[in-house]
Amino acid sequence: MQILIYKNLDETQKKEILKRPAVKAKDEISKIVKEIINDVRKRGDEALIEQALKFDKVQISSIKVSEEELKNASARVSKELREAIKIAFENIKKFHEAQLFKKIELETMKGVKCELLSRPIEKVGLYIPGGLAPLFSTALMLAIPAKIAGCEKIVLASPAKINDAVLFCASLCGVDEVYQMGGAGAIAALAYGTKSVEKVDKIFGPGNAFVTEAKAQVSADIGGAAIDMQAGPSEVLVIADENANARFVASDLLSQAEHGADSQVILVCLSENFAKKVSDEVDSQLKNLPRKELASKSIEHSKIIVAKNLEQCLEISNAYAPEHLIIQTENARELLKGVKHAGSVFLGAYSPESMGDYASGTNHVLPTYGLTRTHSSLNLSDFSKRMSVQELSAEGFKELGKSVRILAAAEALDAHKNAVEFRLESLKES
Repeated sequence: MQILIYKNLDETQKKEILKRPAVKAKDEISKIVKEIINDVRKRGDEALIEQALKFDKVQISSIKVSEEELKNASARVSKELREAIKIAFENIKKFHEAQLFKKIELETMKGVKCELLSRPIEKVGLYIPGGLAPLFSTALMLAIPAKIAGCEKIVLASPAKINDAVLFCASLCGVDEVYQMGGAGAIAALAYGTKSVEKVDKIFGPGNAFVTEAKAQVSADIGGAAIDMQAGPSEVLVIADENANARFVASDLLSQAEHGADSQVILVCLSENFAKKVSDEVDSQLKNLPRKELASKSIEHSKIIVAKNLEQCLEISNAYAPEHLIIQTENARELLKGVKHAGSVFLGAYSPESMGDYASGTNHVLPTYGLTRTHSSLNLSDFSKRMSVQELSAEGFKELGKSVRILAAAEALDAHKNAVEFRLESLKES
C-alpha cells in the first residue's frame, strides 16, 4: 500500500489523496440505463425476462417467485446458516425496534395544540444485489426495519437465480412478494410497475453503477419512486495507534477491499514503522483470499497516511467523511466525540466492520462518497414520514390570531389575513 507522511504534503496534495476514485464512463452508463428503463416501461415483464437472460445468463419464465419456491429454497439452507441468520435477525430487530417514533404533543401557548405523528411509507421495494457475493445480509437490513415501521406492502428484488439464503431471509422477515430481476431493469420495474411487479413508493438497497444510476433517474421523475440514498463504492477508514494489532488492522482493510475493485480503504496511523507492518500484513493476508484479484485492485488505489497525533487522525477522517470508520486505539471511545462525519463507527480492537455488516444490530446500508456529511445510516425513520397536526380552541385562536393577522398583512397575503379576520369577526358576533 502507498504510504504518505501527512506533514510532508501541501494543502493541494492533502485534498488530492482523499479524493474518491471517479466512476468511469458515467455518460455511457447514464445512456444505457435510460434505454433499459424505457424498455421496461414499454414492454414490462417481457423486457425483464430478456434482461435476465442477457445480463444474468438465466432463463426464467416468470418474474415472481412462488411460495413453494420460497419454501423449498429455505429448506436447502443449512441448519448452521439458518441459526446464524436468526441470531442476526434478532439483534437487528432489537436495535431497530428501539428506534420506534414517539409521538410529540404539546401546547405552544394556551389553546394552541401541536403534534408530530409518524406514518409508514405504504409500499417499499428492497433491492438485493446478486453478483459474486449474494448479500443475504442486506435482505435482513432492509426488510426488518420495513416490517417494524409497518409498511403495508414490502417487495424484494434480486437478480435471477436468487440465492437460497436471500429467499430464506425474505421468508423470515415476512416480505410480501419476491421478484427475480436485477440491475437497472429491476429498479425501473419497482419504480413504474409491470404486470407482475408492484409499483412502490420508495426503493431501498445498494447496487453497482447501473443500479445507482437507475435509482437516480427514477427518483428524478415525479412518476417514478423515491430512493433511500445515492451510494457509491464501499469504503473504510481505520484510525490506529501504536498499540493496535497490525494483523487486525490489515484484516479490516481487506474485508472492505474484497467488496470490489472500486472499493477504497485508508489507514491513518501514527508512525511509518506501523504503516509498514500493516502494509506487509496486507500483502501476506491477500495471498490467501479467494477474491484476491478484486481486493488487489482496490488496494492499488488505497493509502496509508501517517499523522503526527490522534487529533490529526480525526482531522483527516473528518475531511474524508468515511462510510465506515474503525478506531483501533487504546482509548477508542474518547475519540468518538471528535468524529463529525461517518456512516457507522466501530470502536476498539474487537469491533471489526464485519460485526456491523452482519449481526451486531446496526444497519449496514450507509452513505458513501462523502455523503456522511449530510446523510445518516439507514434507520427506521427512512421507512416512514412525519406529519404535523395543529388544533386551536376558540380562545387559543383569538390569542394567536392577532399576531397572525399582522404577519399575513406584512407579507401582503390578504387571503391569509382574511382567513383569520373573518373568524375573529365571527367570534365577536357570537
